[in-house]
Amino acid sequence: MELQKQLRVAPSPHLKTEDGTRSIMLDVIIALCFPLVMAVYFFGWRALTMTLVSVCSCIAFEWLYRRFTKKSSTIGDLSAVVTGMLLAFNLPVTTPMWILVIGAFFAIVIVKQLYGGLGKNFMNPALAARAFLISWPALITVWVKPLAAKALPLFGNVVPSPDVIVTATPLAKMKAGILPAAGEFSVTLRDAFIGNCAGCIGEVSAVVILAAAIYLIVRKVIRPHVPVAYLGTVAVLTFLFPMHGIDNLTWMAYNLFSGGLMLGAVFMATDYATSPVTPMGKIVFGIGCGAITVLIRYFGSYAEGVSYSILIMNTMVWLLDKSFRPRRFGVKRFAKKAKEAK
Repeated sequence: MELQKQLRVAPSPHLKTEDGTRSIMLDVIIALCFPLVMAVYFFGWRALTMTLVSVCSCIAFEWLYRRFTKKSSTIGDLSAVVTGMLLAFNLPVTTPMWILVIGAFFAIVIVKQLYGGLGKNFMNPALAARAFLISWPALITVWVKPLAAKALPLFGNVVPSPDVIVTATPLAKMKAGILPAAGEFSVTLRDAFIGNCAGCIGEVSAVVILAAAIYLIVRKVIRPHVPVAYLGTVAVLTFLFPMHGIDNLTWMAYNLFSGGLMLGAVFMATDYATSPVTPMGKIVFGIGCGAITVLIRYFGSYAEGVSYSILIMNTMVWLLDKSFRPRRFGVKRFAKKAKEAK
């Protein structure tokens, strides 16, 4: 009987692992806590309340949708928590809470659930929601100086005051031809690397996001193909083609450490459902994201280009998977023999 059990062959796949959606999402949540800690340090406790409101809204909308459509609940896989955290991380600390609720509805119901749920959406839900929320540009483009933002209320609307200093992001300064380290509210490369600069709450600290990337790679949650190709493309293009008379290395460093590049390359461009599955497809995907990001930053009216570059490349994933799918063993040889036999 024991021998019969050992010889029994079950349907493929035969490789088994303890990793599942929940464990993978839990690792991503742990990694996202790295930039969350820095967000609270630089922008105060309002950054935490924003994240909680966004996460709770995403969970609630996913539960309600599955309940009303009489489908099994999927909130236990923790994917809604990841979407909620990423959505909050892509917004400034001055964002009204009701904006987060609208963004959560769009991300979960429109982008994710209407296409069939986790794994069937063709765009990153958090980024799609961020792009949708640009409908309220005056509410999601108010940037405040870090540390001064600690005076902001936990839940109420933000009213600029002497205690809350409104400033420009490093990318906005660069777009205007101003070196971020020059002028009022200067931002040195060290500030940009650590996170002491204006921006969305989860994107400002490059060093912490890099630490989170190492954690995810070690845990084998993500592969380095996409982040390395993405960041490498931006680095090469910005080094070769600096603007406004800024030296090559400084221009490249500010482009790498400013804005949402690190956050997008590590957490959103690597999304399983919206990125290619083959190694070569991942590399081309990352190169495409990097090239489009630089094009938008250089020639677009928008200082940032990460969100739109990833969303554009999301729509190309099917083509990349088709173009770089591995050839079945022996197919070419058999096709040649069939051609010769005719």
